[in-house]
Amino acid sequence: MRNISLPFYTKLAMVLFSIICLGYLAILGQTILAPLLTSFLLALLLLPMANFLEQKWRFKRSIASIISVVLMIAVISGILYFLANQLTDLWQDWPLLKHQAETSFHDVQHWISRTFNVNTQKQIDYLKDSASSAVATSASVLGATLLTVSSTFLFLSFLLLFTFFILNYRGILFNFLSSVFEEKHKQKVGEIVRQVQYIIKKYITGLFLQMLIVTALMMGTLSLLNVKYAVLLGLIAGIFNIVPYLGIFTALLISVLITFATAGAAKVLLVVIAFVSIHALDGNVLMPLVVGSKVKINALFAFIGIVVGEMIWGISGMFLCIPYLAMLKIIFDKVDQLKPWGILLGGEEKPAKKRRVYRITKKIKLEEQE
Repeated sequence: MRNISLPFYTKLAMVLFSIICLGYLAILGQTILAPLLTSFLLALLLLPMANFLEQKWRFKRSIASIISVVLMIAVISGILYFLANQLTDLWQDWPLLKHQAETSFHDVQHWISRTFNVNTQKQIDYLKDSASSAVATSASVLGATLLTVSSTFLFLSFLLLFTFFILNYRGILFNFLSSVFEEKHKQKVGEIVRQVQYIIKKYITGLFLQMLIVTALMMGTLSLLNVKYAVLLGLIAGIFNIVPYLGIFTALLISVLITFATAGAAKVLLVVIAFVSIHALDGNVLMPLVVGSKVKINALFAFIGIVVGEMIWGISGMFLCIPYLAMLKIIFDKVDQLKPWGILLGGEEKPAKKRRVYRITKKIKLEEQE
């Protein structure tokens, strides 16, 4: 059979058409694909536990998978319960927050009047018109809220089921991948699968460890600054930090608003300094130590991935984009024809340097990951 060499513009058109088709299918299949891809990451995280229960305690694979999923539910429920308690405390102080917001609103009104010569009555009339428009669309907002709640329950239900099924039938899935490709490619496919499993599991574990460290640092720093709701704000900062770049700024905005309502503008500056300092420590020390650089995606494509993920799947897309970009980079680096794409996603090559080691005690130390 004679090989046909296609012109560059034809290849480019085919690539663009394939990307558009995949994006359209992703939007149509969001209800199933979003929890399925999230479940795959969770299954990789739970895989060591399931293997331990099978090999050490001789549990059947289905029983080991169920126990692993139940333990995951218990951990997530504990975190949500703790967060709910903190939000309850915030709700009890709602009158104080409302009073502070009203005072700040009147101050802003007077500032606008002095600066732009817009009297207070015109400002109130403008706000009334805006409120009327908001009330007119309240029915649609309520409907969208109910739809969001029902979609969340559906997402969680699919998430648990898919995680169990992937853990239980992982052998079948691996055999399927091996049988799809020709015999000469099976070794490379197996190597890619094992490397993806190892790297992503290490990446996700490091990400959760990073989240815990950032949460502890924020809680401790805000507590030293006598910021009210330091525990809640530290937990928000740690959880939101999972989303690169955008997450920490969202957490900062929430913290600034709550701190301003409870302590005034002077303490807000201290909170901003604390966030910037811990974020710098996280990016330059924690990320190399606990996450490593094997799945490092350059900032440009990480940001593009986050924006595209949010456009396609919302919040879940923002969380999923980085791990799956890392998977794509691993595959691109292993396939000769796709290596240029791996270079495009990765960072600049830097000369090898000695890994940093931070000794905490005589027996405990943190060493920078490769």
